[in-house]
Amino acid sequence: MTQKRVLVLVFGVFFICLGTIFIHGVADAAFDEKIIVDNIEKRYAGAGFSAQFSQTATISAIDVADTAEGIIFVKRPGKMRWEYEKPQPQLIVTDGNTLWVYRPDEKQVMMGNAPDYFGEGKGIGFLSDIGMLKRNFVILRVDDGKSDLFRLKLLPHKPIPDMADIYIYVSKNDYYIVRITTYNQYGDETIINLHNIRLDQKLDDGMFQFVVPDETEVLQLTPNE
Repeated sequence: MTQKRVLVLVFGVFFICLGTIFIHGVADAAFDEKIIVDNIEKRYAGAGFSAQFSQTATISAIDVADTAEGIIFVKRPGKMRWEYEKPQPQLIVTDGNTLWVYRPDEKQVMMGNAPDYFGEGKGIGFLSDIGMLKRNFVILRVDDGKSDLFRLKLLPHKPIPDMADIYIYVSKNDYYIVRITTYNQYGDETIINLHNIRLDQKLDDGMFQFVVPDETEVLQLTPNE
């Protein structure tokens, strides 16, 4: 299995493509995309946030779903730390320049160039700088107006080689991003639910660095593999 395929299974290297455009529902018609995104930006205006997450990744070719849980820490701009607690410990860290994927049980760390995977909002990189939503995507509201969540589809301004779809679900009550659903180029689906969101966190930059432990195998990530 290639390194890139492994990353897709681990945490979804999510890339976006153009897809079917749905029509807005009649209800909540006044809440167009601009108003929604403006309110999201206001909500996430602080330097950082944290949240617990649950993740379900479905491999379409064999119809198998894997689940995981943990906590995420985000600091603007570009810094993220995903601490996977279940089903086994795993750490994904980026300082905006370098990406580390550490598996302590396997004594292995994979290192790569973070912008290859999260730059310009690719993947879920937009979480590390909510301003990327406006800068890098056309945003379409695609819900029917009946749910308590806004459903937004993100379309990239620039073509991305590995094409897929990405949707974000936003609470109508407080404009928290509570779910992200992505589809990669293999047709695999990844759903990430965010809860216990804590905004305006003051997070130390050291949280977004990684020192390779002794006796740990280091592998290089390359985006074209």
